[in-house]
Amino acid sequence: MTLSQQLISLIRAKEVSASDRHRAAILTLDAIANAMAGRNTEPGRKLLAWGRQHGHDAGRQAFVIGGLTHILETDDLHRTSITHPGCVVVAAVIAAANTAAVTGPDILKAVLQGYEAICRIGNAVGPAHYRIWHNTATCGPYGSAMALASLKNLNDAQAMHALGNAGTQSSGVWEFLDTGAMSKHLHAGRAAESGMIAADLAALDFTGPPKILEGDKGFFAAACPDAIPSAVTADPQAPWKLMQTSIKPWPSCRHTHPAIDAALQLHSELNGAEIECVNVKTYQAALDVCDRPLPESEYEAKFSLYHTVAVALRKGRVDFQSFDAKSRKELAELRQKISIAAAEPWVSAYPESWGARVTVTTKKGSEHAADRDGARGDPEHALSDNEMLEKARMLLEFGGCNQADSNHITEGIMSLPDGGSDIAAFLRDQFT
Repeated sequence: MTLSQQLISLIRAKEVSASDRHRAAILTLDAIANAMAGRNTEPGRKLLAWGRQHGHDAGRQAFVIGGLTHILETDDLHRTSITHPGCVVVAAVIAAANTAAVTGPDILKAVLQGYEAICRIGNAVGPAHYRIWHNTATCGPYGSAMALASLKNLNDAQAMHALGNAGTQSSGVWEFLDTGAMSKHLHAGRAAESGMIAADLAALDFTGPPKILEGDKGFFAAACPDAIPSAVTADPQAPWKLMQTSIKPWPSCRHTHPAIDAALQLHSELNGAEIECVNVKTYQAALDVCDRPLPESEYEAKFSLYHTVAVALRKGRVDFQSFDAKSRKELAELRQKISIAAAEPWVSAYPESWGARVTVTTKKGSEHAADRDGARGDPEHALSDNEMLEKARMLLEFGGCNQADSNHITEGIMSLPDGGSDIAAFLRDQFT
């Protein structure tokens, strides 16, 4: 059996419990709330305008919803694969759930299976891949294809072809970070759409390469110099990867979150004391992506350890206003006092654990330090259901939802485990 075939068998053999469905509904709500909030942004308005110009078939809807979900940097993240599964998988599933035969449990099963595929393949790409390639973009098409293979009841052979043709569309590099370009949103949307196209074609028995992962000219050979193929099928009895996916409480790159959490603690301890210098120690990947001492745009600020730590230390909160031009100007002096470095034990603990230490020395010479061995919203430091619902309502309000629509979306998605899928049609209408 090829790796794709083994992955399909593993995923389809996994049982789905009531708690799995409940958590899948929570993460579906988080993704949709992020997409709704993404409408109220400059790139979001551009994506919606593009959608209106080019029609509203399911593939284009998946593209638009996926892109919108990934704009505000508050969508979910699976740590070991370094992927954002929800912006790809949920976008594709909601866009495709357009028949009366699709039930709420069908939607949630597809979401679970899609997360499993993107995360398992993400676990296998190796560290070198992430230095150039954006894992959500490159592994995402496998996730959306696997989700839609479930939703469309494709047989195993068709599912294999769907993964093959999803993988041959895999793309997306980090070059956009240097200018703060909007390409990251394109990555999520295209990954959602690519998997949908691949699954739709597979339903017509349009064939794809069976060895798309491990073949001599396959994905690993092309883009993953230190791939770990065994990770695709490792530990088949483990909980669903969705159950191990983290939620982001702050609208910035997840690599900044451990340091933000530590800095927020220090904000309370400092009680307004003047800061002489700040030292941040963390893992290397956080520096690779977020070593940006002079952010010149809102997006660069979200990917700056210097800026996010400065916000947390000075303001005691991190929100949507923390990255605008006014905030960047106000915090310029404090950013200059911050140094960052990769250090143990955080280097060796990554990617299983994403941690940091923030140390502040005041002008009076006192030293204050806070450590984090993980980030708030990780499975070990999980947000409660009430906190998740509160986050969703905040995002929905930011996206312009009135109270009635916000309640309808929240209640409709949280009722998916119990049967109906009527909410999917309502949601699709919000992105046209």
